[in-house]
Amino acid sequence: MSRVLIVANDVVSRRMAGPGIRCFEFARQLTAAGHAVTLTSPRPSDLPPQAFQLTVGTASALRRLARAHDVVVVQGTALERYPSLREGGAPVVVDLYDPFPLALLEQFSAEAMPHRLLTHQGVLGTANAQLRHGDFFLCASEQQRDFWLGALTALNRVNPHTHGADRTMRRLIDVVPFGLPDTPPAPDGPGARGVIPGIEAGDTLLLWGGGIYNWFDPLTLVQAVGQVSRSHPRLRLLFLSTSHPNPDVPAMWMEQRTRALADELGLTGRHVFFHEAWVPYEERARWLCEADAGVSTHFDHVETRFSFRTRILDYLWAGLPILCTQGDVLADAVERHQLGLTVPPEDVAATAAAVERMAANAVDRRAWSEGVRAYSRQLTWSAAIRPLLAYCERPWAAADRAAAGPGPAVPLGSAAGPGRQPGLLARELGRSWGGQAWGEGRRLGSRAAAAWRADGAAGVALGLRKWVRRHRPAN
Repeated sequence: MSRVLIVANDVVSRRMAGPGIRCFEFARQLTAAGHAVTLTSPRPSDLPPQAFQLTVGTASALRRLARAHDVVVVQGTALERYPSLREGGAPVVVDLYDPFPLALLEQFSAEAMPHRLLTHQGVLGTANAQLRHGDFFLCASEQQRDFWLGALTALNRVNPHTHGADRTMRRLIDVVPFGLPDTPPAPDGPGARGVIPGIEAGDTLLLWGGGIYNWFDPLTLVQAVGQVSRSHPRLRLLFLSTSHPNPDVPAMWMEQRTRALADELGLTGRHVFFHEAWVPYEERARWLCEADAGVSTHFDHVETRFSFRTRILDYLWAGLPILCTQGDVLADAVERHQLGLTVPPEDVAATAAAVERMAANAVDRRAWSEGVRAYSRQLTWSAAIRPLLAYCERPWAAADRAAAGPGPAVPLGSAAGPGRQPGLLARELGRSWGGQAWGEGRRLGSRAAAAWRADGAAGVALGLRKWVRRHRPAN
C-alpha cells in the first residue's frame, strides 16, 4: 500500500465546500483501502480526529511531506504555491474535477476588461502548471475528460510516449466523479422547518443546496416561485447558504442581485428565504431530508457544459426529486432516468410550470424520488474512486515524464518557427497518403514555408487544405 499526501485547495473543516469535501472523501476512501493518508488544507481544521492525518499545509511542511510520500494528490493552485510538491520525487495526481478556468470567466464577467484579462492570464498559468507537471489526472465526467484531453494535447502531454503507454489515455486521465456516501442520510435533528421563521411542516419546500455563485441563475427561479406562490401560498424556496466557508472566497454579485429581486417582488421571508451560515457537512442531512425537491438553475454558457454540480449529488443522496436547467451532464441524467424535471435556460414560464408541477403533484414527486434512489446506488464514493485506488496501489510516472519530462508545448501561431514546421507537417501528410505524394508534399513544404514567412499560419493552413483536398482517399 502507498503513503498518499492529499493537498486540498480549500478548507477542510466542519463547514466545507465541494473541493474540501472531495479531498476529505478521497482521504476516507483511501484510508479504508489500507493506504496511509495525510490530508493538508490551507487553514486549521475543526474536524474531530480522523482515521487519517489531517494537518495545515504550509510551505515547509509540504516540502517535508512530499519527500515522505509515494503519491501526491493536488488541486487548484497547489503546484504553483508549493513547487516542492513536484520536486519531491513522488508521482503527482492532479484533480481537475472543477474546470475552474471556465468558472472564473463567469465569476469575473462583470469586471473591467483589463482586470479580467489579467485574472485570466493568472488562471491559465495555474491550469497549465497542473497539466504540465501531473503524472495522472482525474476529472468528474466523460465530457470533462474530452475538455481536458484537448488541453493536454495543446501542451504536448498527449504524445507518442503517453500514447504508447496506453492508446486509450486512461493511464493519463480518467474519470472519478463526485460521489455519494455509501449509507443513506440519517437526520439527527431539525433543519429548516419550525426553525427558520416562515418555514413550517406542511409547506412545499424547494431547497437550493449551496452557495449563490455568479455562474448560476437563481433569478429565473425566484421569478417562477413568485408566480406560482399566488396559487400555492405554502410554497417555499430556501437558499441553503449565502456565505462561503473559506473567507478568502469573495462575495458574489449574483447573491446581491438575488436578494434584491426577492425583496422587489415581496417574496423575502414569505416565499423566498436565505440561510446565512454554511451548513456543516455532517449536518446537511437534516436540511436535505426535510425538502420536497432540490433545485439548481444556471445560464447557458461554456462553464455549464463542463460543470459537475456537486449540490445535485446531495439531492441524489437524499432521494430528492430534482428541478434543474438543461445543458450539463447531470441534467442529462435527470432527463434520461426520470429523476425530476429540466427546463430551458432563463425560461421563466417553463420554470414556473415545473415548480407548479413539483408543488401540486405529490404522486409525481414520489415517483421521481424512487427513481433517484435507484439511480444513486451506482454513484457511491467507493465506486467512484476506483481509478484513484488502482493508481495508488501501483503508482506510475507519466510515460513522457518518465522518459525525459514533458515535451515543449505544441507550437501555435508564429511560435512554430520560420517555415520548418509547416514543411514537416506537409511532408508527413504526404507520407501517410502514399509514397507517390512525397515529391508534391516536399514542394508544398517549400511553398508553405514561404507562405509562413509572408502571411503566417493562415498561408500554411491554406496550402495544407489544398493538398488534402487533392489527395484525400475516397471514403
